[in-house]
Amino acid sequence: MVIFGATGDLTKRKLFPALYNLAKEGFLPENFAIVGVGRQELETNDFRTKIIDDLKGFIEGAPDKNLVKWFEERTYYTGGDFDDDKKLFKDIKDLLAEVCEKHEIPQNFFYYLATPPQLFANVAGKIYKNGLGKEENGFWRRFIFEKPFGRDLESAKKLNHELGKILKENQIYRIDHYLGKETVQNILVFRFGNSIFEPIWNRNFIDSVQITVAEKLGVEQRGGYYDTAGALRDMIPNHIFQLITLTAMEPPVSFEADEVRDEQAKILHAIQPFSPEDVLHNAVRGQYAAGATNDKKVAAYRDEQSVAPASNTETYAALKILIDNWRWADVPFYVRTGKHLSEKYTTIVIQFKKAPFVLFRDTSIERLTTNRIVIHIQPDEGITLHFGAKLPGPIVNMGAVDMDFNYLEHFGKTVSTGYERLLFDCMTGDATLFQRADMVEASWKIVSPILDVWQAIPARDFPNYEAGTWGPPEADQLLEHDGRHWKNTVD
Repeated sequence: MVIFGATGDLTKRKLFPALYNLAKEGFLPENFAIVGVGRQELETNDFRTKIIDDLKGFIEGAPDKNLVKWFEERTYYTGGDFDDDKKLFKDIKDLLAEVCEKHEIPQNFFYYLATPPQLFANVAGKIYKNGLGKEENGFWRRFIFEKPFGRDLESAKKLNHELGKILKENQIYRIDHYLGKETVQNILVFRFGNSIFEPIWNRNFIDSVQITVAEKLGVEQRGGYYDTAGALRDMIPNHIFQLITLTAMEPPVSFEADEVRDEQAKILHAIQPFSPEDVLHNAVRGQYAAGATNDKKVAAYRDEQSVAPASNTETYAALKILIDNWRWADVPFYVRTGKHLSEKYTTIVIQFKKAPFVLFRDTSIERLTTNRIVIHIQPDEGITLHFGAKLPGPIVNMGAVDMDFNYLEHFGKTVSTGYERLLFDCMTGDATLFQRADMVEASWKIVSPILDVWQAIPARDFPNYEAGTWGPPEADQLLEHDGRHWKNTVD
């Protein structure tokens, strides 16, 4: 594994802990090694010391001394200017040859580009130019690219085109760490592995779907990046659209990567495009003002470090999405994401239609409990089925009941950063959980009209929600107009 950006935050917080967890569970081969590449000039021993010190702070429990030593012996580093396609990339090539010989590793390499997106094509091109990207003699070369993959439709198309000139599509792995979460992967098993759910998973029984990705924190130290991105760009074309496609897709003919991604792509293409008028009525943006979370005062977004004092960047986005196909016609998908909200959680709520009331007219029941399935993705992974049951007593009355499945309670604690499964899949050549070029472009095509309108018409009411609340009032009105409301609790 070759990591570009090896001295960065992602490497120490996620990548090395994920590799450690994989090794601990026996999912890394003995003949495995890591080459870190960064701009800093460091000796391998200095890099090893840094990585091992960082690792101890980001893994759970006491480190396994033998495993730490195993990692230390298999970690290497070289540094230099990424624009230098002679010295740096020659050093990488020489180091890889040395490492492969020392650890008896076949010439199979995968490159993780934990770099700014503007370097993706440049670095990949230099890797290929120096003879390290071509697949030959039965050996493979794979490339993992971190999000964001473009910042709009045109930049995504350009990046896909540039990478397509260098690499084959089956060498490209566009990573979305949300898909490394157990419950996200479990959506397909839940839907297609249980005969009781799939027959009712359609417009005849489902009233609406809500997807919430709520964050309690603000932008923290990422103000400079966030002020050029915003909530819509940062979360919806990747994380949230992946959740929509897995929830709404048709059954694939198999779990082969392209079979699954074909069905996901069909959903993206079926999402009704937003006209400028639709953006005004079916899209809501917000920006947090000063407020309080956990009884602690927090600053307004415009007062955050590296944020423009009059910034028009949204920290909250909510959309009403319609999928124009046979299964989902007229079923709204409401999605929202935001910073400094009341709670931190990610859920998918499947709200079913009301049962006919006619049977209960002469009873004490005033209204029936509506059924819903809540898929909890974070922080506690699991699934809740919400339904009605008769209350004990001589009269007919109804109460709400929850049946809960919790990963932790049923299967025990699994230590995970969210990257383990994705790194393992890349090593084994399974691209199911990675976005394909057409999916990336389809996602940006959906949100681009919204970005265009929001850029053309600056928000006049920012900031429009207090930190520690559930977002701007317009987001509630988005659902109230349809006679619905957000589920602001995780049950």
